Amino acid sequence: MAQQRYSRYEKARIIGARALQVSYGAPVLTDTDRTEPILIAADEYDAGVLPFTVRRGEK
Repeated sequence: MAQQRYSRYEKARIIGARALQVSYGAPVLTDTDRTEPILIAADEYDAGVLPFTVRRGEK
C-alpha cells in the first residue's frame, strides 16, 4: 500500500493533533528519548506509524 503524500499544511495538522494526544497521556507509538510532545509526534510521523487519514474535498 502506497503512503499518501501530504501537503505541509496537512502534515502540520497531523503532527499538531498527535502532539495534543501525547500531551494528554496517549501512548507513544515509537521508541524515542524525546520528551516534548511535538517532537515525539514528529518522530512518529517520520516513522509512518500514525493512524491518521486526510479526507480531501472533491474537485
